[in-house]
Amino acid sequence: MAPSFDHLRDADVDEDDYDEDEIDISDLKEKYEVQLEQGYDTFVVIDGLPEVTEDQKPKLVKFLLKKLNQVGKTREDLVYMPMGEDGKSLRFAFVEFSSAAEAAAAVRQLDMVPLDKRHTLRVNKMTDIDRYGREGRVDENYVPPKIDEFAEKEHLRSFLADPSGRGRDQFAMYKGDSVGVFWNNEKEAPEAVVDRQHWTESFIQWSPLGSYLVSVHQQGVQLWGGASWSRQKRFAHPFVNMLDFSPCEKYIVTWSNRPISIPDEGHPQLSIDEDGKNYVIWDVETTKPLRSFANLDIPAPGADGAKPPPKFPWPAFKWSADEKYVARLTQGSSISVYELPRMNLLDKTTIKIDGVMDFEWAPATPQREGVKQYEQLFCYWTPEIGSNPAKVGLMSIPSKQIVRTLNLFSVTDAKLHWQSDATYLSVKVDRHSKSKKSQATTLEIFRIKEKGVPVEVVDTIKDTVINFAWEPKGDRFVIITTSEPTGPTAVPPKTSVSFFCPEKAKGPTVGNFKHLRTLEKKNSNAIYWSPRGRFVVIATVANAQNSDLEFYDLDFEGEKPESDKDLTANLQLTNTADHYGLTDIQWDPSGRFVASWASVWKHAMENGYHIYDFKGEQLREEPVEKFRQLAWRPRPPTLLSKEEQKQIRKNLREYSKTFEQEDAERGASADLAVVEARRRMLDEWLAWRASVDAEVEEERLARGLPANPIEGLVEQESAEEQQVIEEIVEEVIEETEEIVP
Repeated sequence: MAPSFDHLRDADVDEDDYDEDEIDISDLKEKYEVQLEQGYDTFVVIDGLPEVTEDQKPKLVKFLLKKLNQVGKTREDLVYMPMGEDGKSLRFAFVEFSSAAEAAAAVRQLDMVPLDKRHTLRVNKMTDIDRYGREGRVDENYVPPKIDEFAEKEHLRSFLADPSGRGRDQFAMYKGDSVGVFWNNEKEAPEAVVDRQHWTESFIQWSPLGSYLVSVHQQGVQLWGGASWSRQKRFAHPFVNMLDFSPCEKYIVTWSNRPISIPDEGHPQLSIDEDGKNYVIWDVETTKPLRSFANLDIPAPGADGAKPPPKFPWPAFKWSADEKYVARLTQGSSISVYELPRMNLLDKTTIKIDGVMDFEWAPATPQREGVKQYEQLFCYWTPEIGSNPAKVGLMSIPSKQIVRTLNLFSVTDAKLHWQSDATYLSVKVDRHSKSKKSQATTLEIFRIKEKGVPVEVVDTIKDTVINFAWEPKGDRFVIITTSEPTGPTAVPPKTSVSFFCPEKAKGPTVGNFKHLRTLEKKNSNAIYWSPRGRFVVIATVANAQNSDLEFYDLDFEGEKPESDKDLTANLQLTNTADHYGLTDIQWDPSGRFVASWASVWKHAMENGYHIYDFKGEQLREEPVEKFRQLAWRPRPPTLLSKEEQKQIRKNLREYSKTFEQEDAERGASADLAVVEARRRMLDEWLAWRASVDAEVEEERLARGLPANPIEGLVEQESAEEQQVIEEIVEEVIEETEEIVP
């Protein structure tokens, strides 16, 4: 029988017989100890509230909860609003959310948000106040801030002032392990501006206006610029795979396939909010992250065997033309439009569009007839769902009003193509037959600036369109079609290239689009318009069997065919070229030159680049081992008004004379330089020959040799004893034989 408490002796409970410190109960503590919430990560401090009395306090708390519950979960009893001795509130409150992530979202989305016309909320983390406002962290004595002396920064657009006065463009080349920036010298070797080893670890990219050159590293992204090519900005997003600037370079989005991992000791630019995210949207000027996002789960393809969407669509975030909005597609369900720079959802809700497959912002601020209020437009399309037809829609932002829709039937796929001025929107619709064995394409062209946004249908195309491109700042377009099945094949299919333009119309209106010309039995698969319009390159890219380039002028000044008299184009092939192993083509921003190159990223055969003028004349060819990338430096929009540009075009012939004279003088000076270089080389050779002759003469005198070694040898031979050899030669002159009887 076990002893009970009543039967225990005093000796059995003698405290001196054991030591509590010697008893190991760590396993019991670990199992049963209550874990208390550590820190104040779920708390925020809200400042800027109106001053209220005790009776008005519940009403203010309820009003405040409407905003707080939009970013997280909290309750009335979790809002503590201190009151002063006079019975009035102290104009701030402590709020507890259900998680640290919700508290961080409240700081990000509610800070600087107006509560009413007279009060603006200031929201901070409790931990930040504890970190920065703890006793001893703030000096009791005011110390005026130290203001550094003004240091003038380098002008990021100094490249526009070409020191030669010729208005040359720059381009960057990535070859081997070096990256260089060069002035284009047409036929001559490019003039180096800067050339550095290991400048990037992945690729290079220019910002849209040419202010920055981007280098990509494991630690993040760096922006370089100015006359000294110093580092201007740094964004510490590790292992970036892709990046994209907003149109005016105010923002940048970076993406990495690897989720961000914030170490315990913290990160110099990112916070715990970015942990586990893949996308970060940054403010370029301040280099601060505005918001981060994770990859979306891509929906599985439907049962009809439709082509699955890309795993990581790029760009995932698309910018409006004026940078006031950025939007992200959740394929199949919605489009989320965020207001910049606060990155809050427009109207605090996503735009629900059932089945939405893709969308595109208008590349310029639209100017619809009869619409005076501010707006940005984006277009989207949805496939056929059940008995509902496919649909293309135009939506106005910020009103979220649908301004135009178009129903489509028998749709396999659709692609959205905006014209650069947002004057037209072309929807390339691939339609299938009832048996789904054949496919053809129609073009649905929205005339954005005309009243009611009418739609013109181009249905004369019998084959499948594999490429489409609008003329920049123009109203003509080129398509490439094929009658063979599309997709990866051993032998690329034969293609046809078709040109379209409007017919002539009276007044400012643009006529209907008409077919201009079709070029059959081609291998072409790519279209590259000059950024100034008019000229276009039709090329065969990334084709092992063919690497043709064809240069066309759509405003040829020669005689116009009778069949094209009513059309707004005069098509002429100006030149052809061949670049073996061609992988990429890019026009310079002025529209004067075209660069084509074969990149080692695609293959290792005959890597290098060619440069052509707009007419297709090859100016330069340079094979470069391990050539990776070429990128022309963009230019910002001109500061000249339309009237000033018109005046320049009017007097272009006068300017041309000056430029032609400069070109001739430069060519003559180049020829003169060649002649002088050859003469200098000849003089150097003659001087070397004279020095060698002097050395030989000095050596002859030292050895006592005759001045003419041949004469000396003759005299030496005559002085030697001669030996006479007599030789007797008998010769039978005649022989007669007689017989004596």
